[in-house]
Amino acid sequence: MSSQVVDTPGSLHTGLVVLDGVGLGIADVVRLADGTARPVPGTDALLRAEESWTAARQIAATGRVYGRSTGVGANRTEDVPTEAASDHGLRLLRSHAGAIGAELPARQVRAMLAVRANQLLAGGAGLRPSVVTALCEALESGAHPVVNEFGSVGTGDLAALAQVGLALVGEHPWQGPGAPAPQPLDNNDALALISSNALTLGQSALALHELRGLIEATQVVAALSLLAVDGSHEAYAAPVHAARPHRGSTEVARRMRELTGAEDRPTPPLGRIQDPYGFRCLPQIHGPAHDAADALENVLAVEINAAAENPLITPEDMAAYHHGGFYQAQLALALDHFRLAVMQVARLSTARLSTLNEPAYTRLRPFLADTEPASSGVMILEYAAAAALGDLRAFSAPASLGHAVLSRGVEEQASFASLAARQTLRVCDAYRLVVGCELVAAVRALRQRELRPEPGIPAGRALELAEAVLDADQADRPLTGDVSAAAGLLDRFTDIWRGSGA
Repeated sequence: MSSQVVDTPGSLHTGLVVLDGVGLGIADVVRLADGTARPVPGTDALLRAEESWTAARQIAATGRVYGRSTGVGANRTEDVPTEAASDHGLRLLRSHAGAIGAELPARQVRAMLAVRANQLLAGGAGLRPSVVTALCEALESGAHPVVNEFGSVGTGDLAALAQVGLALVGEHPWQGPGAPAPQPLDNNDALALISSNALTLGQSALALHELRGLIEATQVVAALSLLAVDGSHEAYAAPVHAARPHRGSTEVARRMRELTGAEDRPTPPLGRIQDPYGFRCLPQIHGPAHDAADALENVLAVEINAAAENPLITPEDMAAYHHGGFYQAQLALALDHFRLAVMQVARLSTARLSTLNEPAYTRLRPFLADTEPASSGVMILEYAAAAALGDLRAFSAPASLGHAVLSRGVEEQASFASLAARQTLRVCDAYRLVVGCELVAAVRALRQRELRPEPGIPAGRALELAEAVLDADQADRPLTGDVSAAAGLLDRFTDIWRGSGA
């Protein structure tokens, strides 16, 4: 059984997401995080979790199993006496629930709960199934544990999930109504719950979902800018990309032709031999960003549905396998790659903004100013966009370059996927503002030139949306509100981009 969304009109939630530990997708995680869907554990998956829990208790009762009958980290060689076993789990949760820093937004915590519930249903944790039910109850009611930001280095979100564990037993605060009843967690449950990167994965899913949409919206904005400067369509011609067939670039070029209606008309005559890179190299820069998004989604599809707990419990052969499946090198590298690709796309937007300010390309006054002498027009937008791009550049530094030696040298490597996920989330707001600046300038240029794309093509629909929101007053005035409104439009531009291929 794979994850599926079932529409339920008229209910508080707009649908159901069946959690089965096999097919949960990025969109499912986002809907559960946003509270627009209700989780339902799959019947077969619950049976699998039950078998795993039963097997784990039997294995731990007859042999040494890390974290159940032993300590953790460098304490792995210390056995837990039978008479202390019942309290060992609580001590482990209490000692590890030491996350620090700001409290995370509800949406990120809910994404973590959704991922962890689904992973547990993959059947490798050996955790009591009632925990899955409790996590689903919290997702449905809107309650979420208080979780702090820092505590993971990419080898398991131990501190955050220990806070979840203490909340489940009633020793840590919840926010929002409808917290589940306290759960009895013991030595067979504690490590089984926290041995996961669910927070990092949830944050990564949210960031990928938003940034993929923004990259798509950016191309719609770029199409308006292209029309505003009488740009050439040659850079998007099918023969160009058939000669160099990178999948992402070829798709971006095809979408650009559709967005601007170039398929239905020849390339306009040029007053210049070729356009600046902001237009001419758009497929070669946007294409890799789409490819990087696909690569990240492929990694997340595995991890969100993985039984990666250490040890892995397998009822089939009644074994507990000790391993390093919690190490998130694939995710850290994919997130780093994705952010670097996003940075290139955002930087290209600032290049187009500069072109829109140039009379040689627009045949308008410098900075798209009005007719008053020495007016500054949208001059300040270049500075604002460059400042936001500075943040984006800082957040794009590869987190996987980090290093840590922990727990008395036993854990001598770290992926820092957790940092990569946080940085990717932080990219979203800065990126949105950069592209918002370009959109304000593109719409102003089109208005001043009295250019209107045909309403039937996607670029025409985008301009209609933007003109309904953006102030037509072109006198010198603060543009803060204009950029905020333009940034808020980008999600609707994403819909235009996706509809343009229909």
